[in-house]
Amino acid sequence: MLRSMNLLSQDELARLTSPERLALITQLWDSLDNEQLPMTTEQQTELDRRMDALDLDRPQCIAWTTLKSQLERRSS
Repeated sequence: MLRSMNLLSQDELARLTSPERLALITQLWDSLDNEQLPMTTEQQTELDRRMDALDLDRPQCIAWTTLKSQLERRSS
């Protein structure tokens, strides 16, 4: 598959600025579906733990607009 692609050469990659390289990495990463991202059992367990913690904490959370409004009132 890769052989049929027009890949960037090392020289072309070297000419990209750091922000351009990061943008390229981000674009490539975002193009992958969740099923295409390999995860170890430990990573999946940790992700599940964090998602469970988020679900438990969610009722105590407030919206950004509410927090921003509260902070603006404090500083005036």
